[in-house]
Amino acid sequence: MKLGIVDMELASANYVVRLDTLAKATGVDPNKYRFGLRQEAFSIPALDEDAVTLGATAAARVLERAGQEGIRTLIFATESGVDQSKSAGMFVHSLLGLSTAVRVIETKQACYAGTAALQLALGLVSRNPSERVLVVASDIARYAVASAGEPTQGAGAVAMIIGADPALLEIEPVSGIWSAHIDDFWRPNDLSTPLVDGERSMDAYLGAFTGAWEDYRARGGFELAEIDFFVHHQPFTKMAIKGHRRLVEHTGKNVEESRVEPSLNYTPYLGNCYTASLYIGLLSLLHFKRELSGKRIGCYSYGSGAEGEFFTGVVQPGYERFLHPNIAAQEIAGRTELSFEEYRDLHVAHERGSAVNYSNSRKTRAPYRFVGLRDGARVYADSTLPIVTGTWNVHEGH
Repeated sequence: MKLGIVDMELASANYVVRLDTLAKATGVDPNKYRFGLRQEAFSIPALDEDAVTLGATAAARVLERAGQEGIRTLIFATESGVDQSKSAGMFVHSLLGLSTAVRVIETKQACYAGTAALQLALGLVSRNPSERVLVVASDIARYAVASAGEPTQGAGAVAMIIGADPALLEIEPVSGIWSAHIDDFWRPNDLSTPLVDGERSMDAYLGAFTGAWEDYRARGGFELAEIDFFVHHQPFTKMAIKGHRRLVEHTGKNVEESRVEPSLNYTPYLGNCYTASLYIGLLSLLHFKRELSGKRIGCYSYGSGAEGEFFTGVVQPGYERFLHPNIAAQEIAGRTELSFEEYRDLHVAHERGSAVNYSNSRKTRAPYRFVGLRDGARVYADSTLPIVTGTWNVHEGH
């Protein structure tokens, strides 16, 4: 029985910051970003957007095509959680109008959490092939201004339906895993931006890759020559290339970078999307490379702290019928560009706690929005519904 990805879709935020704009304002050579990082821009959310609204938008798009039938589980993967106790998926469950007969959880292990959710979903489907699982990976990469990480910010979400007889990608059973406690990137509960050891983070990414690869091969995984294309976690675009070069160096095999390049078309414009990053790369490959039916794709997922996993999937016959690259193209082109001053003001405005009630004016063009706080509780709404003054005509999620 084949298990894997039945359908998938992405979403991003309302605003975009061009790295040329950031470079000019901060006195940096733009080529440092363009060639050093291979980044051109990053998405940034409006005040009425967060990981919940991004994830709900991606999920709504995929459910519109695939329907809700058989969905008994929603797994929300993020490191941009909105509550220390309540799963962000509960808000998404409410916004989407899912059945009460659906279990909802949130997974967390830095950027790796999306793959953790995928593997959990595959296990659930293997127990009962009539069920499907909605996996949502949604994140906002936000770093301190004037920090080394500022140009690698981003925002995006990918929603996937996992089930039997997948139309897009069969996930093969063998995977390689590597985990170790490393302080390369972390965000304490009382900080709104992470603490990063950049050099250690790069070493951890590369080391976890080779470790996961060795575990994959030890468990009977395919040789490099049997894998047609590769998709690697992309905290910035150049990092995926560095990872692939390390794999080539580690194995002593000549694996052309042309087998990685098709997966690198979206990250330069969306920025780092944490848990969604690998799967945005997968969508890039499916959208930009022709005649993939029957091809095997190697996927490397990484999460700081640190954990890596390497697994493979096979593209299914007729997969093209289930792809909608126009959605990604419209998402990227439709964002509103910010000036440097507007961006920095918005960055500061996102520094809000939960002690005071507030409401957000409507800025997002997405179908769902974060309305604000009422008595410390987050309030979300369908953007197509009017909010009547003095009342809360919304999905409150509690």
